Amino acid sequence: MTWLVSEASSDSAGKRLKTLIERDGIIKAPGVFNALVGLSAKKVGFSAAYFSGAAFSASMGLPDLGLFTLSELADNVRTIVRATDLPIIVDIDTGFGETLNVMRTIRELEDAGAAAVQMEDQVMPKKCGHLDGKEIISAQEMIEKIRAAKSSRKEMLIVARTDAKAIAGIDETIRRANLYAEAGADVIFPEALQTEEEFKLAAKEIRAPLLANMTEFGKTPYISAREFEAWGYKIVIYPVTALRVAMKAVEGVFAELMQSGTQKTWVDDMQTRKELYELIRYHDYEAADKAFATEKHR
Repeated sequence: MTWLVSEASSDSAGKRLKTLIERDGIIKAPGVFNALVGLSAKKVGFSAAYFSGAAFSASMGLPDLGLFTLSELADNVRTIVRATDLPIIVDIDTGFGETLNVMRTIRELEDAGAAAVQMEDQVMPKKCGHLDGKEIISAQEMIEKIRAAKSSRKEMLIVARTDAKAIAGIDETIRRANLYAEAGADVIFPEALQTEEEFKLAAKEIRAPLLANMTEFGKTPYISAREFEAWGYKIVIYPVTALRVAMKAVEGVFAELMQSGTQKTWVDDMQTRKELYELIRYHDYEAADKAFATEKHR
């Protein structure tokens, strides 16, 4: 039934994500950048999803430099959560400022229904974790942000990302990761590791559940979820995969329209009207409308 008349899960999103992390196995979380993509992830069977700042920025026609606002982020996360009822891990970049800003960010995102927020130790303006030229704040500054986040959350989880590998090496990555876990981070995200050996070392030395980033065209080689699971990782994200595939398809059909003036050759590759209506539960909305109309005229 449509989310307008159905009951949401009784447990909070944060509690449900924590339960998933505590189970055996790895959580595969695809990047979803709007509610329709979120519904597709749920239909396929994913138990959680990831809201990427890079994908969200791109969908707004902006680079991944921390340019969207907290309100824009919270509004979009809310639409995905209410449509899917999936636990969503939300990328909040550097937390939208210092400790007080982080506290408000946590409240806004938990109110929007996020299961977890992911915060990184970069200097603003931040960069994509797989680009050169990043700068990081001190470990102490990040610890203060984590403590602020922890003090403001109810049951939402805190994912602490460190970008130290590219700037200071794997040893500093591990040192910071353990400091962040001690400060209260529930999950650690060591960004832009470059070899299997680095991933294995991180899993061995970091004393917290770990998240791996399986993005495309970056510094990390392609590694399967099964391999990450064997090494001890609890979550693997695919942050921009859906956006990249979708945009490549859009570019292709637009080129065809410009050249031939018809979309006929693309019809077999399209989601049909029937499939779209089933995904958004169109007929449930109609049924709900008719049910209330019947009540009104009794």
